[in-house]
Amino acid sequence: MAFPDDVLTKDEHVVLHMHPHWKEAIRPAFVLVLALAALITGWVLLPSGTGGMIALYAIAAAAVVLVLWQTLWPVLLWRTTHHVFTNERVILQHGVFSRDRRDIPLGRVNDHAMSQTFIERMLGCGTLTIESAGERGQSVLRDMPQVEKVQTTLYELIEANQDKHSLGDDEMRQIMKETQL
Repeated sequence: MAFPDDVLTKDEHVVLHMHPHWKEAIRPAFVLVLALAALITGWVLLPSGTGGMIALYAIAAAAVVLVLWQTLWPVLLWRTTHHVFTNERVILQHGVFSRDRRDIPLGRVNDHAMSQTFIERMLGCGTLTIESAGERGQSVLRDMPQVEKVQTTLYELIEANQDKHSLGDDEMRQIMKETQL
């Protein structure tokens, strides 16, 4: 489920497009292995016959429910969560069946901070907090891969956006000269 390019403006381009860190897949993978192990163990150890077959079907049904709930759903959530940084805004989108999207114009970003636990430092991820002007305030992006690089890129994007929307010294001198004439 790729991020749709049709939400971008004419002069806008994607600088970073990220999903949460791969560590989000550890628990779903563990649940999948556990469900398969339970199914194989039941198949090997349960007696052949009607009672054993009913127990095996019950184990299989529980395994399917567990895999759908604890493996497939988290992977779908991971895949449909997008953190997109463009030259004009930060776009935060998530949702499998319904979709929620928040756009934060770069000019409205007041502050951004990152934090990492020891384990997150080892895995190369962390939490990025973006504070913006407006009613919703902070956006907390947990399990952001390469959070240090993302924070630096966000800073560069904000600076470039400010430079684009403000007058430089030479432009100000030119305006002053024109108004004096």
